[in-house]
Amino acid sequence: MSIDPLRDEICRVGRSLFERGLVHATAGNLSVRLPAEAGGGYLITPTDACLGFLDPARLAHVGPDGQQHSGDAASKTLALHRRIYAADDAARCVIHTHSTHLVALTLLGGVSPGQDMLPPITPYFVMKVGHVPLIAYRRPGSPEVGELVAAAIADARERGAPIRAVMLDRLGPNVWHHSPAAAMAVLEELEETARLWLLGQRAIAPLQPGQIDELRQAFGATW
Repeated sequence: MSIDPLRDEICRVGRSLFERGLVHATAGNLSVRLPAEAGGGYLITPTDACLGFLDPARLAHVGPDGQQHSGDAASKTLALHRRIYAADDAARCVIHTHSTHLVALTLLGGVSPGQDMLPPITPYFVMKVGHVPLIAYRRPGSPEVGELVAAAIADARERGAPIRAVMLDRLGPNVWHHSPAAAMAVLEELEETARLWLLGQRAIAPLQPGQIDELRQAFGATW
């Protein structure tokens, strides 16, 4: 099975994020989990690469064991991506950005690690994103982050409200889904919700429990 279409899709999504200001400079990274018929493993953007100018041939191809087979040196967050894939079987793409409004929220404080970064202020945030716990600050690339994120995924699953995003304190969101396009949609909705929350001076009334339950019943929201 050729992985060239996945290489092209990573570059397309990276360019789209860059052109719309959701990533900047060389911040952020993106990976996909390769199917078994392609040998498994991962494609991930190289370290210090600008997502707006990716070369499909230079993406890092990493085996299931984490050993790199080809391409430029893999992003330093490879370990975190692999922990997310290991913790959530449904994840096929992971995106990390330093999106402005989301990072700004962590800088303002007021949320403790493990708490939701944002309240349920819009129905599409509830339906498309769900709970987004804050992960305590660790330096970029720290192996501890992967364990903290994996624990958050496991805790959410136990509570019956699986997550597809976390917020790294002072660094930005990590989101995951079944495809690059779906993961990008989660990121967009998350960043837009953060922008609305800031525009409302963090004083917008959340949806009421009955309204959220209606979203569960009508759309299968996992809040």
